[in-house]
Amino acid sequence: MTKRTIRPKSVELSRRQFLIRSGALGAAGIALPQLLAACGGGDSGGGNTLFFENWPAYIDPTEDGLTGTVDRFVEASGVDMTYSEAFNDNVEYFAKVQPILGRGDKIDPDLIAPTSWMAGRLINLGWVDKLPLDKVPNKSNLRDDLVKPAWDPTGEYSLPWQTGFAGIAYNLDVTGRELTSVEDLWDPEFAGKVGALTEMRDTIGVILLSMGVDISTLTSFDQAAPAFDKLEQAKADGQIRRFHGNDYFDDLSNGNFAATIGWSGDVAQIQLDNPAVRFLFPPSGATSWADTMVMPKGAVNRDAAAKWMDFVYDPAQAAQLTAWVQYVSPVKGVRGEVEKIDPELANNPLIFPDEATLSNTRSFASLSEEVEAEYDAAFSKIIGA
Repeated sequence: MTKRTIRPKSVELSRRQFLIRSGALGAAGIALPQLLAACGGGDSGGGNTLFFENWPAYIDPTEDGLTGTVDRFVEASGVDMTYSEAFNDNVEYFAKVQPILGRGDKIDPDLIAPTSWMAGRLINLGWVDKLPLDKVPNKSNLRDDLVKPAWDPTGEYSLPWQTGFAGIAYNLDVTGRELTSVEDLWDPEFAGKVGALTEMRDTIGVILLSMGVDISTLTSFDQAAPAFDKLEQAKADGQIRRFHGNDYFDDLSNGNFAATIGWSGDVAQIQLDNPAVRFLFPPSGATSWADTMVMPKGAVNRDAAAKWMDFVYDPAQAAQLTAWVQYVSPVKGVRGEVEKIDPELANNPLIFPDEATLSNTRSFASLSEEVEAEYDAAFSKIIGA
C-alpha cells in the first residue's frame, strides 16, 4: 500500500522567515531532527520509496478541501514518500552532514534542498550524485536562464525547487521619488535610513553588479574587494542604519528605512499592506538565488526521485506550488496555469518577471573553500557578525 509521511517541523515558522538561507537561523538554536544516518542506515533498497528533506512551509499542503503536491504525487505515482521539513538552514545542515558525507557514508534523504551557493559547494566537494535526468522528461520545462547555472555548470547535479531575486526595496513615502539605481543607496539624503542584507552573496552581489562585475565569474577575493570597500565606507559614514536578515518588513514599511537591499518576494508580501513599498530590479542587474533539489552521494531511490522531479516540473503541478508559496517558479509554462487559479497573482511582476528582467539577473559564482573563507571573513568584519 502506498503512503506518504510528513515529518513534522521542529518549530512552526512562516515561509517568509526562511528567506534568509545563509546561517542566521542556525544561531537561534533551531534543532534539526536526528534524521541523518551515521553509517548509511535507513536503506530502503532502492525500491518505490522516496525521502525528500525540504525547507519548512515550502510546499502546498493538503488542507481546506484541496489536495497538496505530496498527496497528488503519491496517488499518481504509487511511490511511498516521506517528506521532511527539517532543512532549517544551509550552514546548520552542512555542519550535520559534513562528518557523514565527508567520510564516504550516506545520509537518509534521497533528495535535499540546499540554496544554490550551498549546492555548488556540495557539488565541488563531490558529495552529491548526478541526477537521473534521463528519466525526467519534464526537465525540458526548466526556465532557460537556469540551464547550466553558475553553481552547477554542467546542469547534471541539480534542479531548482523555487527561485528569487535581490535588488533594491524602498519606501516611496520616505524617498519622495522613484529610485532608479543602486547608486541611490548612497544618496546623502538617505543617510541613516539605508539597510543591507546579512546574506553576503546578495548584498555584495548587488553592489558588484552596479560596478560592472559579473558575479557569476568570480574566482578570487580581489575581484570583489571594491564592493567590500564600498560597503565598509558606507557603514563608517553612517549611511547604513543596520544589516538585517528578513526582519526588515517593519523598518521598510514604517519609514525607518528609506531603502535597503532586499528580496523581491518580500516586497510582494509587504505591498499587500503598504503599496508605498516598491522593488527595483536595478538596471545594472539583480542577484538571483535558487533552492535546489540535489541527490546526496549514495542515495538509492533514484527512480522514485526521477518520478518526483518529473511530477513537480509539470506546469500544472508547479502552478499549485506557486499559488501557495508565491516564489518565482523555475518551471516554464507556469504563468498560464496560475492564471486559472489566481489571475491577480499571474500578473504580479515580482512573481512573474519578464524575460528582459530575468536576463539581467546573475547568480553568484561557486567559490573554492579557501576563497569562500576570505569572503565570509571580510563580510563578517563589516557587519559585525
